[in-house]
Amino acid sequence: MCGIAGFTNKIKNADETVEKMMEAIRHRGPDSGGKYVDDDIAMGFRRLSIIDLSTGSQPIFNEDGSMILTFNGEIYNYQKLREELIKAGHVFKTNTDSEVLLHGYEQWGKDMLPKLRGMFAFVIWDKNKKELFGARDFFGIKPLYYAEMEGSFIYGSEIKSMLAHPDFKKELNETALENYLTFQYSPCAETFFKGVYKLLPAHWFTYKDGKFKTERYWDINFDADDEPTLDQWVDKITETFKDSVEAHKIADVEVGSFLSSGVDSSYVAAVANVDKTFTVGFGEDEKYNEIGYAKEFSKYIGKENISKVITPEEYWENFPKIQYHMDEPLADASAIALYFVCKLARERVKVVLSGEGADEIFGGYNIYKEPDDVAFYNKIPRPIRRCIGKCAELLPAHRGLNFLIRRGKDLEERFIGNAYIFSEKERKGILKIKTDAPAAMEITKPFYDKVKDKDNVTKMQYLDLNMWMTGDILLKADKMSMANSLELRVPFLDRYVMALAEKIPKKYRVTKENTKFAMRKAALRACPPVTANKKKLGFPVPIRVWLKEDEYYNKVKEMFTSPRAEKFFNTDKLVALLDQHREGKYDNSRKIWTVYTFLVWHEVYFG
Repeated sequence: MCGIAGFTNKIKNADETVEKMMEAIRHRGPDSGGKYVDDDIAMGFRRLSIIDLSTGSQPIFNEDGSMILTFNGEIYNYQKLREELIKAGHVFKTNTDSEVLLHGYEQWGKDMLPKLRGMFAFVIWDKNKKELFGARDFFGIKPLYYAEMEGSFIYGSEIKSMLAHPDFKKELNETALENYLTFQYSPCAETFFKGVYKLLPAHWFTYKDGKFKTERYWDINFDADDEPTLDQWVDKITETFKDSVEAHKIADVEVGSFLSSGVDSSYVAAVANVDKTFTVGFGEDEKYNEIGYAKEFSKYIGKENISKVITPEEYWENFPKIQYHMDEPLADASAIALYFVCKLARERVKVVLSGEGADEIFGGYNIYKEPDDVAFYNKIPRPIRRCIGKCAELLPAHRGLNFLIRRGKDLEERFIGNAYIFSEKERKGILKIKTDAPAAMEITKPFYDKVKDKDNVTKMQYLDLNMWMTGDILLKADKMSMANSLELRVPFLDRYVMALAEKIPKKYRVTKENTKFAMRKAALRACPPVTANKKKLGFPVPIRVWLKEDEYYNKVKEMFTSPRAEKFFNTDKLVALLDQHREGKYDNSRKIWTVYTFLVWHEVYFG
């Protein structure tokens, strides 16, 4: 696992600049660094050595030196591809997976991408064509950002590396702020830095003669196969997932595994057969501390569990540093817990396996049960439901009204993913600034349009796979692990696992009884029933409790009434949210945390 950064060379001090960019992401690759600079391009690389420890440094050149590669990620089927390329006449100088990308691009061009199995973000400079080619993996596990400023095309694994370029103009994208208040993450290709964009998952790009082009090379295609029985699907999941875990264990260093009380990480840990598992929690309340479970499960599979209890002081003290590493504000409180479990694991291993992606692929979120849970209410004619919902919106907030409001809306109106923090009306009410941010439905519509003929559960999964998973789940997974120089691998997010999951009928994904129905049956073969059937908790953090305590209430209030907050928000409304929460009138914790996170992030980057 590594970090890359670079730019098309339009400046005098290119060598010094690319060094500064590399230094900004040293945490992604503390083992070594490398660069290539000429009159056209500057390419930098930081390495965390995992495969081919002795000769796997980058940049890597092809046989005649006309193509140069820098790469962040792992290609799990590189050995098979390497054999195929050698037969085609390519000469390899290393045993690393990186070199397969370079020769693969020579051999197949863009058609190489669907052949890959792994997580990746890479760029290749073609000296003869004077063209930059880059790509990002199928799910967006590895990040890649880019910008065009003053005639230079600048790119990097993290935005912070791009700030070191002398032509980089650092400006806040206020439109991203308004979108973020609804989604709790930046949901579009544009970022919080004006002019900086994310290369989207499953996309490639070319940059030549000042022209940028990007295109999608792969997509998810849910197409249920009703022929196999449930037991046959469970067999297929068992076999496919075991194969994926084995592929994801390829390394020349020790591999560990994260472990919570949920079925996803437990299934990974059980199948992976690693020596060590890692867990963190808060206090002694089982709602916020899964360490006891993790130790019992580790004992069940015969492995060592290493754990840590995070104190409130540690959580709050490290929050600014975590926002620095995140690049963009992310109001997912579990990101901080993830930072600490990564830090704990890095003390003993360089690589860990984790359970991200299982919920989106196999249908694991509790909200996916909603269409079946309220089937009785859907029998009421749609116009009547919509009228009831509109009337409920006019009434003072009260328990039960939210049900009527939500069921008065179509799925596309009410579901934008696993977080819906501020509605358009609410966010405009707290914001002092005016932006041209699109409505949430405008952002989600292109994804809903692609699955308009599917059932509601499949629609929700497809939206989450393209937005929530990339914008929240995988963002924090990459940034928090790399902040600790740790490689995090996600065996559920494998194209062969996805190809299988696409075929599983909805009745074997989500039922009235449980979510991830077929996957849980597969997990039962490796885990005890208490694990396989456990209701999803997420990564619980006691933010709502802390915000009622004087110390943290005052800390947030000080930020909410600061000149920084005054610049963007109607601060009286922010304080009202805080006071209502403290008094127990409403649980405003997620709204409070969303605003507070942005303000801390802004202080870090624009302070």
